[in-house]
Amino acid sequence: MHESGSLRPVVLLQPRRLAVGSGCAASCAREIAAGGFRQAFVVTSPQTLPLAGPVVTALEGAGVAVRVFSGAVREPTVEAFEDALACARSCRPDAVVGLGGGSALDVAKLVAALLDATLDVRESFGADRLPPRTVHLSCLPTTAGTGSEVSPNAVLLDERDLMKKGLVSPHLVPDAAYVDPLLTLTASTTVTAAAGMDALTHCIEAYANRAAHPAVDVFALEGIRLIGAHLARAVADGGDVAAREKMALGALYGGLCLGPVNTAAVHALAYPLGGRFRIPHGLANALLLPHVLEFNLPAAPERYADVALALGVSPAGSALETAQRGLEAIRRLSRSCGVTRGLAALEVPEAAIPAMARAAMDVTRLLKNNPRELSLDDAEAIYRSAYQPSRDRWTGSGLLR
Repeated sequence: MHESGSLRPVVLLQPRRLAVGSGCAASCAREIAAGGFRQAFVVTSPQTLPLAGPVVTALEGAGVAVRVFSGAVREPTVEAFEDALACARSCRPDAVVGLGGGSALDVAKLVAALLDATLDVRESFGADRLPPRTVHLSCLPTTAGTGSEVSPNAVLLDERDLMKKGLVSPHLVPDAAYVDPLLTLTASTTVTAAAGMDALTHCIEAYANRAAHPAVDVFALEGIRLIGAHLARAVADGGDVAAREKMALGALYGGLCLGPVNTAAVHALAYPLGGRFRIPHGLANALLLPHVLEFNLPAAPERYADVALALGVSPAGSALETAQRGLEAIRRLSRSCGVTRGLAALEVPEAAIPAMARAAMDVTRLLKNNPRELSLDDAEAIYRSAYQPSRDRWTGSGLLR
């Protein structure tokens, strides 16, 4: 966390064009055509293919040839990405459009980044290993979750070692992003809940973070405030446009936190769940969030007290007590969104916990950000607390059984 009176340098990378608001997606095709692009490669998923229809029609109406790849499945693997890349190379686009949830956007970003590159995507895992992008890239999110439309990050599942791996590069930041809440109206209750908890996790982990920065704190706290007040409404009524608009903003703010600060132990521990057991990323974060935060609270009570206040709880007698109230608010929010199961209910074998903990400890690029240093034993204990949540509980000094 940053110290008072010390303002270290930070770089905020954002799309050159960022459109936000209901109906803004309609301008995407017009602006691609106006930019002189003539061959667009649209990446979407089977679930969001109908939402891509108006964009495709508008592009074709403006004289832009379009190739649609609708095979961007949730939790995409390296092999699935390579299929998309091969499809794109067959039509040689000068513009790539990603429309969908975080998985589709990540695939689109990597297709654009590696279209003319000679290196394999596995050689690109990590930070700053991608060459400059040679094609235009636009992204339109259909969930209020990952913030991928404004972040320099992308994640794929590497099937070789059953681990989700991230790529971070300024060349993954889209040229244009269109955050249109109307595109999220058809997201299911389950997707809305998991994506919303993912966005909340981005904001919380960016604020309570060893690399936290005042220029990013404003996004993180506002994102927490918006998501905390509107996620349950969006889950209860997917047609609540006002709630969808607030959630879209909250997720956007979370995405803006990812480049300059990034996330921490919740995401690091979620990666093995996605890699080994295909647990959707947002759901994995939602299940782990309260358990990691309970472990972290003693290390940064003031920061977590700020999180609690942003969630709308009343202050208590101390920062730690206020932070604990915030933790209970997160648990209530999870319950109201239907995120109540433990890992056991998702058929994750308890015997897998030691291997998952070892895999999570390798995600050092995120663990280094965590407010409290995490050991292998700590990682195992957190997984066990999330295995059957009613069985264990954390206190300020550790896990009690």
